[in-house]
Amino acid sequence: MENFKNNPQLFEDNAELLKALAHPVRLCMVKGLLQAGESNVSNMQNCLNMPQSTISQHIAKLKSAGIITGERNGLEIIYKVSNPKVISIINALF
Repeated sequence: MENFKNNPQLFEDNAELLKALAHPVRLCMVKGLLQAGESNVSNMQNCLNMPQSTISQHIAKLKSAGIITGERNGLEIIYKVSNPKVISIINALF
């Protein structure tokens, strides 16, 4: 069993991951991405009924936490969940 004294960075990294997920909209976005497999901002906007700027801010937080990645496809960026820990967390929650 891992303890904080031996590996504080592991606990800090996991806490940051949980902080990024600890917002209802971001949690919904990640769950939706896992269900759909991938999505662009327009699809997320239609699903969440929020302004694109708000969704983009949440995407930035999820990307910086290493939860999702985006791949450019012409003019759009397709996002998907890329962190296996997050997949396990979402599956446990839902």
